[in-house]
Amino acid sequence: MDGALTISRTHAAEPRYAELHCVSNFSFLQGGSRPEELVARAAALGYEAIALTDRATLSGMVRAHGAAKEAGIRLVIGAQLEPIDASPVVVWAAEASGYSNLCQLLTRGYAQAAEHAGQPAARQAADECADECAVVPQAGGCRLTLADIAHFASGLLAGVPLTGCGSRETAGPFDADRLSVAAAELGRLKDIFADRLWGLAEVALAGDDADRLAWFGRVGRRAAVPVAAAGDVRYHERSRLPLFDVLTAVRQGRTVEAIRGQLLPNGERHLHGRRRIAERFAALPGIVERAAEIAARCTFSLDELRYEYPDATVPPGRTTAEQLAHLAWKGAHKRYPIGIPEKVRDLILHELALIAELGYEAYFLTVFDIVRFARRRGILCQGRGSAANSAVCYCLGITSVDPARMNVLFERFVSRERSEAPDIDVDFEHHRREEVLQYIYESYGRDRAAMTAEVICYRLRSAVRDVGKALGLSLDRIDTLATVLDVGDRPEQLPTRLAEAGIDPVSDTGMRLVSLVGQLVGFPRHLGQHVGGMVMTRGRLTDLVPVQPATMPGRTIVQWDKNDLDELGILKVDCLALGMLTAIRRAFDLVADTGGPRLTLATVPAEDPAVYEMICRADTVGVFQIESRAQMSMLPRLQPRCFYDLVIEVAIVRPGPIQGNMVHPYLRRRAGEELVNYPNDAIRAVLEKTLGVPLFQEQAMRLAVVAAGFTPGEADQLRRAMGAWRRPGVIDAFHQKLVDGMLARGLAREFAEQVFNQIRGFGEYGFPESHATSFALLVYVSAWLKCHHPAAFTAALLGSQPMGFYAPAQLVRDARAHGVTVLPADVNASHCHATLETCSKAETRKPRAGSRPALRLGLEQVHGLGEAEAERIVAARQAGLFRLPRDLAQRAQLDRNALLHLARAGALASLGLSRRRAVWESMRCLEGPQRRPLLEGLADDELDDHDDDLGLPSMTRQEEVIADYRTGGLSLTAHPLTFERERLAAAGVLPIATATAAPEGHRICVAGIVLMRQRPATAKGMIFLTIEDETGAANIVVRPAVWAAADHSVRRTAVLQVWGRVQRRGTVVHVVAVRLAVALTNLPAPAGLSGEDTAAVKSSGWSRGAPLAALPHMSRDFC
Repeated sequence: MDGALTISRTHAAEPRYAELHCVSNFSFLQGGSRPEELVARAAALGYEAIALTDRATLSGMVRAHGAAKEAGIRLVIGAQLEPIDASPVVVWAAEASGYSNLCQLLTRGYAQAAEHAGQPAARQAADECADECAVVPQAGGCRLTLADIAHFASGLLAGVPLTGCGSRETAGPFDADRLSVAAAELGRLKDIFADRLWGLAEVALAGDDADRLAWFGRVGRRAAVPVAAAGDVRYHERSRLPLFDVLTAVRQGRTVEAIRGQLLPNGERHLHGRRRIAERFAALPGIVERAAEIAARCTFSLDELRYEYPDATVPPGRTTAEQLAHLAWKGAHKRYPIGIPEKVRDLILHELALIAELGYEAYFLTVFDIVRFARRRGILCQGRGSAANSAVCYCLGITSVDPARMNVLFERFVSRERSEAPDIDVDFEHHRREEVLQYIYESYGRDRAAMTAEVICYRLRSAVRDVGKALGLSLDRIDTLATVLDVGDRPEQLPTRLAEAGIDPVSDTGMRLVSLVGQLVGFPRHLGQHVGGMVMTRGRLTDLVPVQPATMPGRTIVQWDKNDLDELGILKVDCLALGMLTAIRRAFDLVADTGGPRLTLATVPAEDPAVYEMICRADTVGVFQIESRAQMSMLPRLQPRCFYDLVIEVAIVRPGPIQGNMVHPYLRRRAGEELVNYPNDAIRAVLEKTLGVPLFQEQAMRLAVVAAGFTPGEADQLRRAMGAWRRPGVIDAFHQKLVDGMLARGLAREFAEQVFNQIRGFGEYGFPESHATSFALLVYVSAWLKCHHPAAFTAALLGSQPMGFYAPAQLVRDARAHGVTVLPADVNASHCHATLETCSKAETRKPRAGSRPALRLGLEQVHGLGEAEAERIVAARQAGLFRLPRDLAQRAQLDRNALLHLARAGALASLGLSRRRAVWESMRCLEGPQRRPLLEGLADDELDDHDDDLGLPSMTRQEEVIADYRTGGLSLTAHPLTFERERLAAAGVLPIATATAAPEGHRICVAGIVLMRQRPATAKGMIFLTIEDETGAANIVVRPAVWAAADHSVRRTAVLQVWGRVQRRGTVVHVVAVRLAVALTNLPAPAGLSGEDTAAVKSSGWSRGAPLAALPHMSRDFC
């Protein structure tokens, strides 16, 4: 306590000060500290305020705002601008109008930069900002002129860093000519800002501080502009200088050593104590206090922002509340044609009243309008998440969860106690979601709608690469280091990985690398686009936040991410892209095109026993949500037999139930091995359908209501607090209230603690029942398609890649195991995506009587071939089949690279050419990658003139299979390990089918292609692998010690050898690994594979005896 008083008195004796010029890491590679770090440090130093003035962005402002409120310091909102026709200027928002003008100014700058770069459509994001000023060419993201700044100067204060003032025109730092130029520059800005302009004096012990300060004073007097002190702060404390140097090098694409002369001369660009600041600026009395006075004039806070949701379009004479009620009741009568159940009627009345009380009618009407647009366009869509707790959403057609069939809890979605807005997630078909986004832009206007940003941050591998380059490591060394990094590695593992890469972690380079990478991980790299969050406003969106063009044409983004929007209570609508909806749509179309019924999500036959039998066998490769290793292990134990079982299956294999020790009690009770007891009927009503175990967030909330007396809103606060359970101060109050409430209602303390611990286990991973129910519908539909239309289902999955856990090779293998005939990709038969064929060549396109359709792989399966090229091939084929590579190249306008991709993939087989001959012909028929066909206009007989006897050796069957995998990721001929079985058997390696049939505890050795690697956050470092050979797949469990003992080449290998023991849990079999190795490394080479190819074939990438090690990395990693 005495220490605190001493600090307080010391601060009181020091001068007033506010930092006015400070950038954070949201200046993207130009700041070395987070906004929160800068704010916290300024508060600790006793500053009156701190201005965050990132370069042409407000991206970090909400984070700074939250930190400032927590630290009790005032935040001044500003930005540093760099006009193309004037010196840099720092501006601060003095009031709300100034903040609005700053947002519009930045929006204009980004639009003008995009327009100048050749994207005129981006100008639409700032239509309201047009004026007559000319634009001088300049590169960069924000392109502004002094005239632009003048146009939006109202409500803004400005400061000109005097160090750079006039320096563009004059080389000498302090001569008379520069003094005149600098004064003239200040005069131009004074014409704009009048008495709202200051010169900023900034020194940093560069050796000439006294001269600089004297010159600053002369410039201010010459221009009649007052001078204030500032720090030109780049980081919160001196220790960040090395990181700042690295960021500078990364930005310039050079090493730190190469730009040594361009770096800051010392580490003084950090936040200093006020006494030291006063000493530093003593030569110019009063300028330190003036900084605080300027900050005091900036009264605007982000808390003043008033978000208004856009007005919904309603019929004349009807309010938004009346329109919402009208549509809800209309939808209810349509949903329940024989009468609305009383339960649903009461829910609708309750929800409509709460929606009206909180003023969310327009929000619901907007989402309804978006969903209606999608359905009218034939775009599959479905609402999910907490919105599925809403009877109103169900009646509006937004969600598919029937409130009459489940206990919804609207307060999970909207509540009085929760200040944040509701969040409705709607999934749309992946390949058609853009239509929905553009409809929103067109309906609301580009000045009132934009996408949410996503802050793209450094991860471990990208940080290692950038820091390594900046420190001067060779590219080979950096590649080696990046290669040894493992899935799920954190900065703490970096010293170990350095040693594996041959870098001594305690060397100077090693220690610098570890330190700098650890600091850089998590730093923002640039702004990206959110997966689908759309922000819409009643007035101009640019009154709230700057808007800038996205990299994708036709899109714009705000400079804040979803957490920023939540912090400020700004609503967004999540228009998400779901690959499975695309796959289901394609499957529906394929079924109809081959003579089957025209299906919809609503017309797929329900509760089909054959579908549930397939699910219980864990025959679910490709099925939505239940295809993972963990889900497939659970299915035979849970034995889903009805739709609600699928709801439980979706939710139970999640970190929340696992951490809360809910999984095994539920399974035991389901199997009749454990009795279920309920303390009272109220708790029975909540937990009976899940056998006394709270598997869903809604159940946890209802338990708090019925067992502890919480209000629904308090129950939702409890749910949200679970996400912060590592912060005792947050959770303890709820713990006491929950336990006391249960004790007061006669429940045992043991039961109360058990319930709390179960709820606590959810954390942020708890799955709401409403969300699980929405997903369960797609689980059933995708399983039904797999069961009854496996060819259409697989073709649809292949056309929707990448998605799910399995690569095309595994999807095709599974389809063939289900009796599907799969045909290769070919230029004379394939379309862009996989299709179904119901006739054979011999039948000349007549339907096969009683036969199932065959699956024809699409040209998408040819690695390196673009979609536009595939479409040109399909279009050109309408005029007749292709006869030669030259003919194909000419008619489809293909360059040599595209033709070679097709030849190497075997997609020219219908031209009567072997793979090697096709490669040869492709190479000689075109001169270069940028040339069009050379022999336009030649007759067919001239095209046929070629040498039939080149003497090219035939590829072995093994080489063909390896080539298939390298060029298309799969082979219809054989599995690569088929050719190595004899050598594997000689080394004691068993086929997977044989090994997994062994009894519990049996020691075995298997080998296979690695299909998947998983390191779940809840698995305590365990690694789960799936490997495959020609006989099947095996699930491998790898303990942390075994994984750590394996060399990095083993952890990243495409073909893995595993020694372990069999673990059986009912019908589920795992191999618990005790040792790992790269497969086949110590086995003798097979005989008969030597020889040399011709130079042309060698150049195509093929050689006789291509080793199994040439297989590409095919693993899908989930960490």
